[in-house]
Amino acid sequence: MDIGKRVSTDMLTAVVAALFVMLGYGTAAQSGETPVLNSIFTDSARGAPRDTPLLATASRIGNYLAGSYAMKNRDFSAASDLLKRALEVDPTDTALLRQAFIAKISDGNVDEAVAMARLIVDRNGNTPIERLALVVGAIKKGDFATADAQLAKFPNRGFSGFMKPLLRAWTLVGLGRGDEAIAALEPLRSQTGLRVLYELHAALVSDLNGRSDEAVRHYELARDNARRPTLRVVQGLGRHYEVAGEKQKAGALYRAYLSENPDSVVLQLALQRLEKGEKPLFMVASPQEGIAEALFNIASTMTRENSAQLALIYGRLVTYLRGEFDLADMLVAGLLESMDRHANAAVVYGKIAATSPLYWSAQLRIAGNLEAMDRDDDAVVLLRKLATQFPERPDPLVSLGDIFRSNKRYEESVDAYDRALKVIGDIDQRHWTLLYSRGISLERLNRWPRAEQDFQKALELNPEQPYVLNYLGYSWVDQGINLQEARRMIERAVELRPDDGYIVDSLGWVLYRLRDFDGAVAELERAVELRPQDPTINDHLGDAYWRVGRRNEARFQWIRALALKPDEEQIPVIEKKLRDGLPAGRAQKDS
Repeated sequence: MDIGKRVSTDMLTAVVAALFVMLGYGTAAQSGETPVLNSIFTDSARGAPRDTPLLATASRIGNYLAGSYAMKNRDFSAASDLLKRALEVDPTDTALLRQAFIAKISDGNVDEAVAMARLIVDRNGNTPIERLALVVGAIKKGDFATADAQLAKFPNRGFSGFMKPLLRAWTLVGLGRGDEAIAALEPLRSQTGLRVLYELHAALVSDLNGRSDEAVRHYELARDNARRPTLRVVQGLGRHYEVAGEKQKAGALYRAYLSENPDSVVLQLALQRLEKGEKPLFMVASPQEGIAEALFNIASTMTRENSAQLALIYGRLVTYLRGEFDLADMLVAGLLESMDRHANAAVVYGKIAATSPLYWSAQLRIAGNLEAMDRDDDAVVLLRKLATQFPERPDPLVSLGDIFRSNKRYEESVDAYDRALKVIGDIDQRHWTLLYSRGISLERLNRWPRAEQDFQKALELNPEQPYVLNYLGYSWVDQGINLQEARRMIERAVELRPDDGYIVDSLGWVLYRLRDFDGAVAELERAVELRPQDPTINDHLGDAYWRVGRRNEARFQWIRALALKPDEEQIPVIEKKLRDGLPAGRAQKDS
């Protein structure tokens, strides 16, 4: 059996979450062209990113239904075109106009969305997203008076009570009334969880107003009022120190952040800048950039609260206002990726320039999206290029190893992991996943001594990791060795992940090998409930049923296992059991 299939999907979720944390907010990347992108991610006739083909119809209702379906599937490019076509037939349909507006802005076509927003607000004034689009449209043109007039119509409660003070402070700066801006932020100061935003934007406004002492006071309060300072607070305060010539303070701040976030390439570049004696600009250099920063902060908050659609809209407004904002592009691309819009996500990641500190991260995510689109060969080409381009970074090699492993190219997988570990040098706790992954490939190559060493080292680094406990324990069970220790490890894994069908199956199987057949039946029945479509688990349950005398149920489970398409080498084994049953007294040799 292929126990490589036992890697839980929870691991992918954990890896993505780790990337978000690494960036300091919640997503990933920006600019630079990738040859792979040009042929893969664009519609040749229209040059537009496309995950699925555009299927327009001749009728209004057909385009409306197709557009609504596209919106449901988060295909904003298709929805934008289809709903616009439906709207051309009946431009008076306000509900359809609003749906088309949401599609346009989600697709990043903010100019058209702003024009639609104007019509919607004229017909129905109580439309906060549309009114926000008008504010952003006015700011883009430098018309701060119109933006301020629109903001005045927002209520001072609910979500608007959180957003309005941030945006109004910056419109006041744009109107030349910077002295009033800090007072406009005051409603945020006493709200739970918003004190950091108040202090950060008070600091940014003070920097832009030339009030250095006030700026540093607010920055340091923003730093000290959070359990851990966010990336943006550290960037803002660090840049303030650098501009003020306080290099030691800036260096200490960056190094403290990097000690807890060692993969933060943004601050690694900041340290390099500091060593060269180059002075940066302030993090926000204009009122327009201040509005973009405020919207970015709001969008980042929404990603953590799982409001992906709204976060995407705010992210699109940010990139519309401030074109070169790598973290915002990473946010937008990551949101699209989370919606399974892999081609669209890759296009946004592809915007990030080769000169950006986030370029390599963006390119890695492009490779990940290629893999998600079943374009593994293209992903391998890109990752090999990145491994050559960034020889000091292990990430492309790790991703190469993962792709090779998922394609059962285990020799190449081990080679890639070996090279990655050589680049890393001294490993620490966070590298347990790499050892675990290499261990899986080695086990599949029947190089058990090396595989066992990797699993044991991974457990040494992370003793309570349920997937490593399960994989090592199950491997021992499969070999009929260390059964009592394997049982202890797997029982702990089940305690940590009680609803993981693969891990529960492992517990059932170790009980089976220890000839506790009644206990095995109970656990394997639960495993089948959790993972009903897994052929191996169904096969195991069949064996356990046979051993407790439930022969008809055993044959039913074996037939079901065959119907679920097990690995090729398992088919004759299961077919033999259907013909002959299980031999007496050989529980440790079954399956």
